[in-house]
Amino acid sequence: MSAKLKRLEDVPGIGAATAAKLREAGYITVESIAVTPARLLAEATGLTETKAAEIAQAARELLEIDFIRSDELLAKRKAVARLTTGSKNLDTLLGGGIETQAMTELIGEYGVGKTQLCLTLCVMCQLPPEEGGLGGNALFIDAEGTFRPERIYQIASSRGYDPAGVLKNIISARAYNSDHQTLIVEKAFEVVPKENIKLVVLDSVISHFRSEYVGRESLALRQQKLNYHLHSLLRLAEAYNIAAVVTNQVIAAPQVFFGPTDKPAGGHVLAHTATTRVFLRKSKGNLRIAHVIDSPYLPESEAVFAITEKGVEDAPMKE
Repeated sequence: MSAKLKRLEDVPGIGAATAAKLREAGYITVESIAVTPARLLAEATGLTETKAAEIAQAARELLEIDFIRSDELLAKRKAVARLTTGSKNLDTLLGGGIETQAMTELIGEYGVGKTQLCLTLCVMCQLPPEEGGLGGNALFIDAEGTFRPERIYQIASSRGYDPAGVLKNIISARAYNSDHQTLIVEKAFEVVPKENIKLVVLDSVISHFRSEYVGRESLALRQQKLNYHLHSLLRLAEAYNIAAVVTNQVIAAPQVFFGPTDKPAGGHVLAHTATTRVFLRKSKGNLRIAHVIDSPYLPESEAVFAITEKGVEDAPMKE
């Protein structure tokens, strides 16, 4: 039987009463239990931490999440899918597109096109896999008030898709502060399987944290909360084989005399959590340059793309 079809009651140690507590807390699948730390399960359900650890381990064993040989892991990674960005150049840079079971971070100054790329991805993810999509819906977590259904309508229409149908398949959630943003990601463990979500976008991941935790004295607490939040999102992507895309702001680095004077916000916590980091910068007109600055498998390289009425696409060829 497929792991996705397993019920909570199939996990040894989970009876009807425990299953009811887990579902009430938002843990409705075996995958969500398997990837959640025992302490968090205990806090959410009222179970003892020992009991939570037992059922989490049982869930991992049921899903065969244990020691694995590298050749077996390679075979399992064939389940990883790729989502087209709408630009062949950008897809090539990313090894075929945005990867599932991973977190892709888009970094850049305001107006560089981070949100435009995210909106395009929300459209493209609905395409069937043979056309570069993921065959599912999108969840857009809007932390900066940047989500515009009108722009989605324009992108879909310009690409020849049914804009009304495309809009119906995108769920948006406005995050009003960092705690609310964290709660939305936790709630997504319940929403993702129910709504066939294949892409989660968080735009921007750092905005609320930067505005609420000001000063060096609050930096440690901010990074602790951000770390928890990011790992929740990464667990979500891994548990349901979906793509997670976050945008990040930049901060000035005035001490740099040679090279770029901007660096990603979020510090080491965000740098270590993101799977692939892509720095975007402006070029001439509507052209943008994407630069992979960190990835476990991609070389450091660049690609040029354009922002048009279609969202993101390849730059026009020079005659």
